[in-house]
Amino acid sequence: MEAMDDWRESPPRLPTPGSRDAESDQVVVVRGISWEHYVALNDAIEAGKGPRVAYLDGELELMTTSFRHEVTKKMLARLVEAFADETGLALNGFGHATQRNEAARVAAEPDEQYFLGKRGASADLAIEVVYTSGGIDKLEVFRRLGVREVWFWINQRLWVFVLVDGAYQERVESQVLAGIDLRHLERIVTNTEDEEQTEAIRAYRASLRARS
Repeated sequence: MEAMDDWRESPPRLPTPGSRDAESDQVVVVRGISWEHYVALNDAIEAGKGPRVAYLDGELELMTTSFRHEVTKKMLARLVEAFADETGLALNGFGHATQRNEAARVAAEPDEQYFLGKRGASADLAIEVVYTSGGIDKLEVFRRLGVREVWFWINQRLWVFVLVDGAYQERVESQVLAGIDLRHLERIVTNTEDEEQTEAIRAYRASLRARS
């Protein structure tokens, strides 16, 4: 397969999440918000006890996440970390710590974010779970923040975008976690019952050891 087959030349667009239901997140976007007001609001929200906040060019996104959102992002994080452990990667996680860039007029709290080795100015990998449409343009937010690679979980699959020359290209494989089988991760997340997370992670680790 030629390298060009790995991405699309048209501008990347995220698919629309499925129909809204009880498992959807609650998203509100408020427009005309100054950077100073965003900072004051975000700093007033106690970490882990308020809505997640994102900002882009005067648009403020407030999101309260559903139970399904939290289970999905936790499973993805555990799988990514298991892969790093079993393959010897120096992967360091920083959860959903706020990333801000005042000059670029953006801020976000990714579901999960990781650095390979030492922490740099921008994350090497961000993971974002999407169950509800209508929020701000997260791809543009992450682009301005300089995140090297972003995974979006939408409609039970992973959509991967890699930053190349200041623009995102959609890929079918990860560059940050080279060799990780994304389709395998999709099957595990989709088919694992809420109370069977540990068993699923153990089985995944065993499959990695058998492959090496």
